[in-house]
Amino acid sequence: MQRRSFVASSAVFAAGLARLSSAHAAEMGVTDTEILLGSSAVLSGPLGSQIKVVHNGAALAFDAANEQGGVGGRKIKLVALDDELKPEKALENYGKLLNDHRVFAFFGCVGSGTTSAAAKLLQQSGAPSVGGYGVGDSARERVAGSAYFVRASNAREAQALVEHLSTIGVSKIAIAHLDNPGGLEAVKLIEAAMATHKQAPTAVVAVKGDGSTSAAAGKALADSQPQAVLMYLAGTVTGEVIKAMYAAGSKPMFYGMSVVSGEVTAKVVPLQAGGLAISQVTPYPWGEVEAVTRDYRRLAERAQVPVGYGSFEGYLNGLVMIEAIKRTGRDLTRARLHATLRALKLRLAGMDIDFSTGATTGSRFIEMVRVTPEGRFVR
Repeated sequence: MQRRSFVASSAVFAAGLARLSSAHAAEMGVTDTEILLGSSAVLSGPLGSQIKVVHNGAALAFDAANEQGGVGGRKIKLVALDDELKPEKALENYGKLLNDHRVFAFFGCVGSGTTSAAAKLLQQSGAPSVGGYGVGDSARERVAGSAYFVRASNAREAQALVEHLSTIGVSKIAIAHLDNPGGLEAVKLIEAAMATHKQAPTAVVAVKGDGSTSAAAGKALADSQPQAVLMYLAGTVTGEVIKAMYAAGSKPMFYGMSVVSGEVTAKVVPLQAGGLAISQVTPYPWGEVEAVTRDYRRLAERAQVPVGYGSFEGYLNGLVMIEAIKRTGRDLTRARLHATLRALKLRLAGMDIDFSTGATTGSRFIEMVRVTPEGRFVR
């Protein structure tokens, strides 16, 4: 998810590197009792509520580990700074986290343009970044070697969604996307997937992340008379666009990529007709078979964190970070953590995660789930 592209000024970047060179980067953020992680993410506005849920899920994993004495005797602490999804502010946050807070690694950072803006700083510092959210495939490649993404790629999601619609005979598809680099990239991926079925969208409509154009976007989508709308939207924006389409007399099927929050959307608008389906990139949070899933629900209920895909994704990302630190051992350095992550293979809640192939993305898991009018999920 991005608001706009950004090229870091040489002055800002040089200042950050100068400050980094004066510190022993591999030892920052690690003491005998604590491991300090940092996150730059959108934590305010219509998109912020969704990210807070993801971070709350990660906190469940970290808090549970800390209650057991931490990882290797060290407790994990996460410092999160709001970048409003602005690349220039994100770069400033990364610098603050490295130089002022002196974090050891990054976790749960958000956005394509924001992540891309920090690519050189990540490389120079050697600080690994784990469990990014809403980061487009091209941005993942820009931070290859520095970052490790658990969730499946956007290209895989786009292919799965279009394949599903083609299978059920839907060909008139409109696209609604956030007006930022991540959204524009998602459109290209969806259009490429549609082209394999000799299809083209009935309309492609951009929506501002602050929600100011949601009503107009809904009207434009309705005017194209689609059978289905495929969405790369987030936060409350998704529900506002659906609400505007309903108001315009259009009730198509709605399909969202995994950045769409079903829980948040159902609170904004009572879903009608074909409702909403989402390509989820984590397993079903209400499953009974996997112990990891049951543990997550127990911890979420105790901490009064809403059980759902957002918090479950954060929890699983947290477990990946914990496992990587645990396997690295007591002699914890950034270089050693990178080596562990590059060889990491594990299975969590029925989802296989594998970075050992050299890929920036660890999971290929995707499951189509329908959202009920009450905001519940049906597989």
